[in-house]
Amino acid sequence: MLPMTSSAVRTGRSLAHRVLGREHGVERSLARQSVLVAAVCLANDALSFVTRGPEDFGAFDALVLLGLVLADAALASSPRHSGRVALAHAALLPVLTLVLPGRSVNTAGQLVSAYRAGAWLRGGPAGLSLAVMALGVLSSLWVSGTPAPLAALTLVVANSALPWLVGRYTTARKAHVDELRRQREDALRDARAEVDGAVAREREAIATDLHDVISHHVSAIGVHAAAARFNLDDHGGSGPVNASLTAVETSSRAAMVDLRRLLDLLHARDESAEQPGLAKLQELFDGVRASGLRATFVVYDDPCRIPPAVDTALYRVAQEMMTNALRHGDGKAVRVELDYGGDHVTLTARNRVASAAALAGRTSLIAHEGSARGLDGIRKRAEVFGGSATCGLVEDGRFWETSVTVPIGGES
Repeated sequence: MLPMTSSAVRTGRSLAHRVLGREHGVERSLARQSVLVAAVCLANDALSFVTRGPEDFGAFDALVLLGLVLADAALASSPRHSGRVALAHAALLPVLTLVLPGRSVNTAGQLVSAYRAGAWLRGGPAGLSLAVMALGVLSSLWVSGTPAPLAALTLVVANSALPWLVGRYTTARKAHVDELRRQREDALRDARAEVDGAVAREREAIATDLHDVISHHVSAIGVHAAAARFNLDDHGGSGPVNASLTAVETSSRAAMVDLRRLLDLLHARDESAEQPGLAKLQELFDGVRASGLRATFVVYDDPCRIPPAVDTALYRVAQEMMTNALRHGDGKAVRVELDYGGDHVTLTARNRVASAAALAGRTSLIAHEGSARGLDGIRKRAEVFGGSATCGLVEDGRFWETSVTVPIGGES
């Protein structure tokens, strides 16, 4: 397993902080809502007690009112106290019936406490809380004068069992929704893993094909070029032919280095493997000069930081530009300009067009079938990063110019 980088550590910490922040935000929201519910119940029950209470408000009445206020205020407490709060409200019901004789007593706080007990309690405590609340309702009915059994049962269900069951249903529904969400996340995770695995297998297959098909031929080119150059040296040969063979040998070695680097990336062996960029353009042009093509390189403005993917793409564009200049130009000179324009970078190559006779003679030695694919590749590389590419004849058809402009912030 690869060691975790500092960037990954920072990302993990940031994600953990965001998760904890969301959890604390939910807890604060629940606390505010609990306080609001408790305040509404307190105001409603206190006002109801005062307006319906006895004409002679004595000490016992004040004590009952204080108990009612405290029981309603306890609705803002932690959910783990739901059983105790329900017990307090159940105990208050027969007392309220004594203070308000002949009246049906059911408080808003008692209904909310029954709901909380059903929603938050589990197992034995949940069942015990329901029994206590039902007993409180029956006690208040007994104090006020026991009604018909069916009416008593209806009041017990309405004032204790029903809110308790609604609380149970709400919690069960939330658990069901959470389970569905977890199942969906697991399915998405499995699907993503399956796609990643398929991509990895495809990359492995591509890497194997590249190695089998390309590396053999590129290596053979280098070996034959070296053998031909040594044979020329043995027979006293020198000059442009020797220089061209040396360039072929050098280019084949460079191609093998690039090929191995790309294979490592496809194999996912080293995602941080260094890719060539604009800083290596001078080395590219040195190799071109060895083949006899005079390359002039000009840089405008001070170099600035470029996203790695854009940097590598522009280097590959420069490689294709040099290939086109060697194949289809006059083979004498090419001018390359690199312009850092602030929010974009432009790479331009211009070379003189070869005469028809020279180009026809060269095509007998260099296969250029499908050469337009190189220009299409240049355009696609630019478009990937939101840039553009232009190519065509300039200055009355005497020169061919290829220009690529890419936004510096366009990495995708």
